[in-house]
Amino acid sequence: MASAATAPPTPAHLKRIVAASLIGTTIEWYDFFLYGSAAALVFNKLFFPDSDPLVGTLLSFLTYAVGFAARPLGALVFGHYGDRLGRKKLLVVSLLMMGGATFAIGLLPTHATVGTAAPVLLTVLRLVQGFALGGEWGGAVLLVSEHGDAERRGFWASWPQTGAPAGQLLATGVLSALTALISDAAFTSWGWRIPFLISGVLVMVGLWIRLSVDESPVFKDALARAERRKAAQGDVVEKMPLVAVLRHHWRDVLVAIGARMAENISYYVITAFILVYATEQADVSKQTALNAVLIASAVHFAVIPAWGALSDRVGRRPVYLIGAAGVGLWMFPFFALIDTGGFGNLILAVTVGLVLHGAMYAPQAAFFSEMFATRMRYSGASIGAQFASVAAGAPAPLIATALLAEFGGSTWISLYVIAAAVVTLIAVAVAKETRHRDLADVDGEDELGAAPVDRTADAHRV
Repeated sequence: MASAATAPPTPAHLKRIVAASLIGTTIEWYDFFLYGSAAALVFNKLFFPDSDPLVGTLLSFLTYAVGFAARPLGALVFGHYGDRLGRKKLLVVSLLMMGGATFAIGLLPTHATVGTAAPVLLTVLRLVQGFALGGEWGGAVLLVSEHGDAERRGFWASWPQTGAPAGQLLATGVLSALTALISDAAFTSWGWRIPFLISGVLVMVGLWIRLSVDESPVFKDALARAERRKAAQGDVVEKMPLVAVLRHHWRDVLVAIGARMAENISYYVITAFILVYATEQADVSKQTALNAVLIASAVHFAVIPAWGALSDRVGRRPVYLIGAAGVGLWMFPFFALIDTGGFGNLILAVTVGLVLHGAMYAPQAAFFSEMFATRMRYSGASIGAQFASVAAGAPAPLIATALLAEFGGSTWISLYVIAAAVVTLIAVAVAKETRHRDLADVDGEDELGAAPVDRTADAHRV
């Protein structure tokens, strides 16, 4: 039974928690997506100038993928300390790391100035970005999930998820404004640095807001119970949260990884690879492609809370399955609309794709949070989410670009996304519904100690 400390917070307090998580995740996703857009638009020229255009793009996306490789390490480190020390402290650290790395990218010398040192420095900073983001997502969604009203957890926990389209919106908006206001030559020469330097100001705002919120009451209660247990039983040495997760929740980790395949791959194909495909294959201008992503990201932001609220009524799994099936079915129409070159068709293609993506992304925060016990929840949710990023999001633009170079069309790219959708459909279909789980339930806490606890009944507990 939950303690009094875990009673539902006041609406004003909950909104403050949501705002802190949303603003922080928006800034961090802004930093991450800004790199992805720059990789598609200018980094191939600035850091890999000796390659032909398509190979340069591939190399640019390879540094983009390197950031994903660091995310599982970030998930392990941040998850461990987040389950030991709390969610809030680690969220502050992740924000500072991400913002500092992004600001530094804006100051980097290019290949023309320092030669091969330029792509090396770029790669190092990209690794720092990935490490920080690997710890950000789990902490942000848990802070809201563990504060929130259990009956509307899907809705409230979906708000930090809107940080992704909000960050995409902000990054694409800044890039779109710059490309509209200055020439291509000026943008390539110095204009690309401005969005990265803006990150320094945004981080200060996000840091001020994050420092003003409280630690998760569910985590504080679990930590207090652990301290009382230690005092009663003597010098008990707890297992590392990672060890407990892999021993008792490995099936949940696999479900989370499978669930993210279609969600992650489709998102980066729709929002990052499109900047390559639309400009090189459909002869659409860079400005037009950016504007289409900008408009679609605004719609994406609006529909995520709606999908989250629906998951509170019908369950996480049904909504997730709608999104996975929908994205798979949409891929052939998606590329067919882009091939027409029309701006309206481009907007329609990206918007429908992101609306369907939102059906997976919205319930994901509550779904993953509800899979794990409190003292290993940060580790479990982060590991499942971020290890999937290495297999899914990291190579997605790279694989799509390689398929385009090899086959010269979109058929195999569509089949690639459809295959990911099938994996996600299977993973979510075999998962248990988690909508009614109580995050304050003490079941599972002893998994950090000597004896594991059977939590299979949790899926049916109201």
